[in-house]
Amino acid sequence: MSAIDIRRTDGVGAEIHGVNLADGVSDEDFAAIQGAFAEHGVIFFRDQDIDENQHIAFAKRWAEINVNRFFAAHPDYPEIALVSKEPDQKDNIGGGWHTDHSYDAEPAMGSILVARELPETGGDTMFSSMYAAYESLPDDVKEQIDGLKAVHSARQIFGEAPDTYYNKTDAGGARIGNASVADTLQDVVHPVVITHPLSGKKALYVNPAFTTRIEDLDEEESDALLTRLYSAAADKSHVHRFEWRPGSIAFWDNRSTWHWALNDYQGQRRVMHRITLEGCELN
Repeated sequence: MSAIDIRRTDGVGAEIHGVNLADGVSDEDFAAIQGAFAEHGVIFFRDQDIDENQHIAFAKRWAEINVNRFFAAHPDYPEIALVSKEPDQKDNIGGGWHTDHSYDAEPAMGSILVARELPETGGDTMFSSMYAAYESLPDDVKEQIDGLKAVHSARQIFGEAPDTYYNKTDAGGARIGNASVADTLQDVVHPVVITHPLSGKKALYVNPAFTTRIEDLDEEESDALLTRLYSAAADKSHVHRFEWRPGSIAFWDNRSTWHWALNDYQGQRRVMHRITLEGCELN
């Protein structure tokens, strides 16, 4: 009999108790975890002690691993991206609301982030539900965005131009590379509202980092509508602030959540291991 205990967290997400990932996960428990992931958008594990090989094995059970093109890779495990900040650095990676890989034609399913070295204080991650964001919209706005598509791009974040995000901060350097690759990526188009491939629920699918405009609207109309959608998506009623502790793991779904890594631990080191999973075309 399964000992899995799924506890909903405030705002969005659920904590999964009663499982030791280092020991492997039974088919029954894995099905329960899959259901929680689809339903809640982000799941959290506490008091886990997994090594890199176990991290990779758990990830492969979900989907093929997407080897990140821009983040520095673990020197011994290329499947694992290093998300780190050193004590002398001012800026961090992921310091604003976003969803990973929306600039890909088949956006990543999600990422499994394992805490490896944490600051004494700070370094929490915020998550927001795009299911709830969509549901919170007035009917007239839902009608307005039905059938609309938005353009997503990697260039303004990872590209070589002086005004890109990682060139305006010290969060780049050895931790972010391949800017020339970002500049060659073609912009992609996704629906503003998707039907989630796992849950079947509708979710808002735009984000401030990678969404550049809404198709078939002029710039002023597009900016105004995106601003309204971003405001709904960031509403505190569907946001959870996850406090990292040793042994913590977060696994978020890029199709139904946003996240934001808080940068409030100046002078301290933070090292996380991230594996990103391949996704599918969104409709």
